Amino acid sequence: MKKTGAEILWECLLREEVDTVFGYPGGAIMPVYDAMLKYPVHHVLPRHEQGAAHMADGYARASGRVGVALATSGPGATNLVTGIATAMMDSSPIVCITGQVPAHLIGGDAFQEVDVTGVTLPITKHNYLVTSASEVAQVVREAFHIARSGRPGPVLIDFCKNAQFEETEFEYPDEISLPGYQPPQHAPEKDLAEAVKLIEKAERPVILAGHGVLMSGAMKELEIFATKTQTPVAMTLLGLGALPASHPLSLGMMGMHGEAFCNNAIQNADLLLAYGMRFDDRVTGKLRTYAPRARKIHIEIDPSEVHKNVEVDVPLMGDLKTVLTDLIPLVEESEHEDWKTQIAAWRQETEERSIMSQPVNGKLHAAHAVRALWKATGGDSILATGVGQHQMWAAQYYRFDKPYRLITSGGTGTMGFGLPAAIGSWFAHQDKAVWLIDGDGSFQMSQAELSTAVQEGANIKVAILNNSYLGMVRQWQELFMDKRYASTALTGPDFVKIAEAHGVPAKRATTPDEVSPTIKFAQETPGPVVLEFVVEKEDNVYPLVPSGADLDAMIRRPITREPAS
Repeated sequence: MKKTGAEILWECLLREEVDTVFGYPGGAIMPVYDAMLKYPVHHVLPRHEQGAAHMADGYARASGRVGVALATSGPGATNLVTGIATAMMDSSPIVCITGQVPAHLIGGDAFQEVDVTGVTLPITKHNYLVTSASEVAQVVREAFHIARSGRPGPVLIDFCKNAQFEETEFEYPDEISLPGYQPPQHAPEKDLAEAVKLIEKAERPVILAGHGVLMSGAMKELEIFATKTQTPVAMTLLGLGALPASHPLSLGMMGMHGEAFCNNAIQNADLLLAYGMRFDDRVTGKLRTYAPRARKIHIEIDPSEVHKNVEVDVPLMGDLKTVLTDLIPLVEESEHEDWKTQIAAWRQETEERSIMSQPVNGKLHAAHAVRALWKATGGDSILATGVGQHQMWAAQYYRFDKPYRLITSGGTGTMGFGLPAAIGSWFAHQDKAVWLIDGDGSFQMSQAELSTAVQEGANIKVAILNNSYLGMVRQWQELFMDKRYASTALTGPDFVKIAEAHGVPAKRATTPDEVSPTIKFAQETPGPVVLEFVVEKEDNVYPLVPSGADLDAMIRRPITREPAS
């Protein structure tokens, strides 16, 4: 059965169960777009190629499937780079397909030629340059396998234009063999035995649950292990939802802006069980003083992450769900009542300092808007965010009882991620409410994608927390640079008018009393809606672990008023 390379691409995508792609056409990818019209795939046209990558990423995180982004050569391909790096740092499975100049022109500085495989080599799990139609089927099959297996990540296929036109016999490779790529599954029995010894001796254990719990689908196994051993569970930003926030063993988020009692527990633990997390600098603080009395067990599928930042006593190499399934029958039931009592005391002191325990006094704080949104949605919506203060307030005050509900950029901290990621998430779950909590700075980086939401009828509700600053940078300038606010004051547009110009209904809230009716307006209005919450300009995210400080050396919210009754 002879087909063109472009047709073979779509044949392979269908066999990989791809039903939605996000892309922007151009000269070097035009044969692929022409062939697309023959196939039952829904194409979403963003307003910028970076939006396509973030949409594919949001789709992948919300669905657990591989997201697909298309772009042309040159600037189209390079505009994907930030989205690819975002997916790489956060282990998100996407496949990006870029057009390239014909093979015989490569290296000749042809129009819109860029060596995108060279550019993306450090930020992809793997990439390919396809110069012949005969390569397409095998490359696509391998790309999807690599993207979704082991530690997931982005794969790029650079597709020469001549290979898109050429015809060849099409045969889909059902079997795949990559001898040099065999992600581990089961940890060795001797390592499991060593881990069990440490677990049985521990009096003050803490589980550190990362994004790998969600990537492996190990939420049930995590809860079974934690309950059997009565081990409190701290979560990374991307691990939120791995254990329900309402679970009695949940410590919430750890790290730079994590719960103070959670960080105290980590620093005083005698055993850390790291599940699918990589000990990045935002969760450890100063490495030399990190959990100084704790032995450490690390379950990890990527060998490069073991001992990279923190030396561990027992590495358990394998798929997290599989390793936990093997480990659970080997451990005895525990209680750790004294340890849980101590953590409860730290928790009470943390809650007394929370802004939620302070009187409102007529001021609209971002945290109150986030908590009101959580209550209004019952915590059941998919929540995307941009990056900045609003992202941390969302993580702190929107309580995640279910996995795959928080869609946010962790490792790269990509401003502008929120709106396109929310759109991608909606295509993964059109039956669910999708909200975006964004900042005025982050939103302006990708606000053009409102038109994409309108064109697609995407039921996206946008909540902009507008403090007229690049808030996180301003906060650091306030605390560490004597309030020298260099280029962080932000003059923004009228967000209500911007939304209406795109054809999106919008509403603004400026007082606490207006918050709930404004959210209700969005919930009752079909299709995309934009809400603007004009919040306190110089409010800060607390707690804060300064760069280079011990994890428990947190700057805490000052208590300057009596707690609310």
